[in-house]
Amino acid sequence: MSNRIYNILFHTHTISGIFISLALYVIFFAGSFSFFRDEINSWERNESLSEGWKMGEMDFDRVIDSLKANDTLVNRDISFNQYYDEQRLTLNISPPKSVEEKETKKRRRGTFMYMNTQDLKTYDRKSSYSLGEFLYRLHFFAQLNFYGRSGYLLAGIVAFFFLFAVITGVLVHWKKIVSNFFMFRPKASIKNLWTDAHTALGILGLPYQFIFALTGVYLIVGTTIMSPAIVKFIYDDNTEKAYDDFGFNAPKYAFSGKTLQSEYAINPFLKETKEKWPQFDIRSVNIYNYGDENMHVSFSGMADFDRKFASAGIVTYKVSTGEIVGEENPFKDVSYIDGSRAVLKRLHFGDFGGITVKLIYFILGIITCFVIISGVMIWLVARDKKHVSPVKRKFNAWLVWFYLAGCLSMYPVTAFSFLMVKLGLQDPSADREAFIFQVFFWSWLLLTLVFTFIKNNGLTNKWTLVLGSVLGLMVPIANGIVTGNWLWVSLARGYSDIFLIDAFWLVTSLSALLIALKIKDKKTVPDKAEKLMPA
Repeated sequence: MSNRIYNILFHTHTISGIFISLALYVIFFAGSFSFFRDEINSWERNESLSEGWKMGEMDFDRVIDSLKANDTLVNRDISFNQYYDEQRLTLNISPPKSVEEKETKKRRRGTFMYMNTQDLKTYDRKSSYSLGEFLYRLHFFAQLNFYGRSGYLLAGIVAFFFLFAVITGVLVHWKKIVSNFFMFRPKASIKNLWTDAHTALGILGLPYQFIFALTGVYLIVGTTIMSPAIVKFIYDDNTEKAYDDFGFNAPKYAFSGKTLQSEYAINPFLKETKEKWPQFDIRSVNIYNYGDENMHVSFSGMADFDRKFASAGIVTYKVSTGEIVGEENPFKDVSYIDGSRAVLKRLHFGDFGGITVKLIYFILGIITCFVIISGVMIWLVARDKKHVSPVKRKFNAWLVWFYLAGCLSMYPVTAFSFLMVKLGLQDPSADREAFIFQVFFWSWLLLTLVFTFIKNNGLTNKWTLVLGSVLGLMVPIANGIVTGNWLWVSLARGYSDIFLIDAFWLVTSLSALLIALKIKDKKTVPDKAEKLMPA
């Protein structure tokens, strides 16, 4: 590689990394917690998965009867979906259908709610919103969708530049990738220290970072940029045709307008499906034209991960005859589209290997956060030189003070949010979404401003760790006081998901506190710019 190409790659790697650094840190920090989204929800709601949650174990006829008590279901489509491992599922009920399509369009909108699989209680979006959902959505900036899909678009741009930074970083370090990995000089200059840490940890997490850069581009850019472009230019704005070709649309069954005379219980079809595929994980149940002569019911999901890594399956019955009218076996070869989509999603969400894979993903995610910070510190130290004007040096210093304050304060803010959710959201009718937004974002803004104006990166690092650790240690205590599920109680009752979150905060807080106590208070390099700045 010529020096010119090397310099181009080096500078583009630096520029792309600095450009996305703060947003990328938020993505990986929130995303690391998102691996435990389901466990966080169980902990927050005090609804352990050990008490039962699988859709395939539900009594659907009982559910239908409970829904009939509040509203008629005849001539409607009913959809149950369980996207995550939690006691609650989503329930969609379409408006009543009519043979006249125009009349159908004039009718009222359908119904959407959440339902607990155990006690059949229903919730609206605000009362079912959770901290786990918030952190999951934060990692792709869904909260910024105040103008179309602006948050998704920002996440997609960051994912693209991150993929670019990963590739250029490998090319820049390729010749010395092995020797640099084993090089660590803690007693050398501050620049060498940050460089060695950045290189070693970057190489260690390289496969992980490449996977998430690639799958992030697919999941975000594909849906926010490529999909609309494909629909517009290839399908002439025909969204329905595009969705049909890509397998996103649900099948359509004509509404006859004639009442079904025979029995139309759902449980017998569920039992037949479970006998047909014993290791089939049902995630969606759709009932089409309920009570109509052309009523159909379908069960879709995937094979258990210990049987097949990437799979998709569905079986559809015509209720009047009991015959199977459509089937896709999840235990046989899947289509290229379904298989590739499933592999990319499994790699991104890390939901294929239980708690072990989630913990590994979490640790690698936090390591990536450190790689991002160390890259910014390398950039700062390299520009804190005598030949750089005092004005530029001070600007760089303020930029990094703000950057580190915003990044590092996410730890105490997240711990504080866990604590407040447990202590302040016990009212079932509370607007959980507004509460979580206010607690997280206002405390984040406050800490960011406080640590920015402290103007000492060392103190910011130390006291964010101390504050986060103290708040984190209070999380399992608050859970024990409010719910009675102390660590030992959860373990004895088999509430492994609730126990995991309490144990996680206990171990993480103690570890961070020990690290904070090892940090010595001293002036940091950026403060030189403060001294050089003329009064």
